[in-house]
Amino acid sequence: MDEVFKALADPSRRRLLDSLNERNGQTLRELCTDLEMSRQAVSKHLAVLEAANLVTTLRRGREKLHYLNAEPVNAITDRWINRYDKGRVHALADLKSALESATMSDEFVYTTYIKTTPEKLWQALTDPAFTSRYWGATFDTDWKPGSTMVWEQQGWIGKDPAQTVVTADPYRTLSYTWHTVDKAFADQFGFAADEFEKLSTEPRSTVTFDLEPFGETVKLTVLHNGFGPGSAMLAGIREGWPAILSNLKTLLETGEVLPEPEPAAP
Repeated sequence: MDEVFKALADPSRRRLLDSLNERNGQTLRELCTDLEMSRQAVSKHLAVLEAANLVTTLRRGREKLHYLNAEPVNAITDRWINRYDKGRVHALADLKSALESATMSDEFVYTTYIKTTPEKLWQALTDPAFTSRYWGATFDTDWKPGSTMVWEQQGWIGKDPAQTVVTADPYRTLSYTWHTVDKAFADQFGFAADEFEKLSTEPRSTVTFDLEPFGETVKLTVLHNGFGPGSAMLAGIREGWPAILSNLKTLLETGEVLPEPEPAAP
């Protein structure tokens, strides 16, 4: 928590976050150009932001891309928000919204550190006994590349030959194609007719989980991509993934899931 506030205290680092909020997934060279800062200065500021987990990186070939990461602010708002006065609460809420939006990017990237082992985290990502607790969804598959997946969530069952395991390297990398939205899904989750019409025409996306041992923790990076322009599915998963991953982290670290939020007053 201290690292987050330290990282945000510097105006140059806030400018870096603003730049990534406008256009996520930039290289070091692009960030230097946009901000008219030296490569050395930007590298130092990025190191502080990465240490605070406000920025995460992914490699694409020889390039290293930088992304906003909402996880540390989500952790503060989920677990410690009551310790701060109203001014800080509002500031955190504004930052949380900015970190989660990154509207210029057509993919979702999120990194969290979980005090567990790669083996336990892999089990939590694949075992229905775990996924049902922190997600409310289960997957019937043998977790071999190319195998189909039967997705069940709150009474909805998704069976589709194109819903498959893409990569399964135990304890390191797992990826699979995401479900599409059929009429049964829309009815089960109460989508309006216009929402269903838009979602039902979207291409199938893919989610990838990258597990990396990091001291006594595991660094989990989630990459969800393959969305079309103006994707309604992407807008939905930007809200859904932080809650699911926060619940996953809490379950593995405490043995319990987060309590359901109290309904808002009318």
